[in-house]
Amino acid sequence: MSTPFDEVIEAIRVAGYHNQRRPGHSDIVSKGIIRDLRARCPVIAEDFDSSKVRSWSNVSAPGARGRKIDLFVGEVAGRTTEKPDVRGARICVENKSLMTAHRNKTNRLDDLGELLGAIHRTKAEAIIVATVLVGTAPRVLNVPDQVKKAYKKDPRRFAAEVVPRLSRGDATLWTDFEYAISPNKPDQAANTVAKFQSLPRRQPGHTHVMGFDFVMIVPVFIDNVNPPSVCRQNGFGIDIDATYERMLATICRAYEARWHF
Repeated sequence: MSTPFDEVIEAIRVAGYHNQRRPGHSDIVSKGIIRDLRARCPVIAEDFDSSKVRSWSNVSAPGARGRKIDLFVGEVAGRTTEKPDVRGARICVENKSLMTAHRNKTNRLDDLGELLGAIHRTKAEAIIVATVLVGTAPRVLNVPDQVKKAYKKDPRRFAAEVVPRLSRGDATLWTDFEYAISPNKPDQAANTVAKFQSLPRRQPGHTHVMGFDFVMIVPVFIDNVNPPSVCRQNGFGIDIDATYERMLATICRAYEARWHF
């Protein structure tokens, strides 16, 4: 099956490299989740079609030091063009990725914890979801911060001479841009997966408990030299397709129970 995470991989393949400094991956995942929820969950589709709710991107989370909620589905008060009111939150999704910055997993966990607390304090019954792309490549060519930076005065040359070689298996990139290689230790991906699996969860109906309604971890291979892929065969016991379907079903059941009882 195809998931929003496959769409992220396709976008990287087309662009040639993953830009960890841009929100592109998060936007693709958010749009895909909304599309699939509307297709699979009649009550959510009904509320969108009747303008009871709508979706926004990058909504400020109250009391979370400027943190943004990547995908916010909330109630509409009046015109559909209104700014969102976090007090009307129904679904909040935060999308994270860790490719070479596994050392930053604690910071990303803190980010998620801070958002979780802010949303729960404001609207405890809001459905709170996290998705996390975890890179499994043993080394990554850091294109945005290193390679592209070297062509800052000549971006056309970068686009003409470097981009066509990226994500296509050109192994000479490793030697041509040796200074731009970010290595990953063998156990880093597994440690990152384990850390995010430890995020607090809550059982259905336990809206008084501060925890995520679902956490989806997606192993991906992205090194900007070889073709990127979603790691459906992985050593973490994660069935990506089944987990994604379970995530959609969990959101749908919780939504129906909380707002269509």
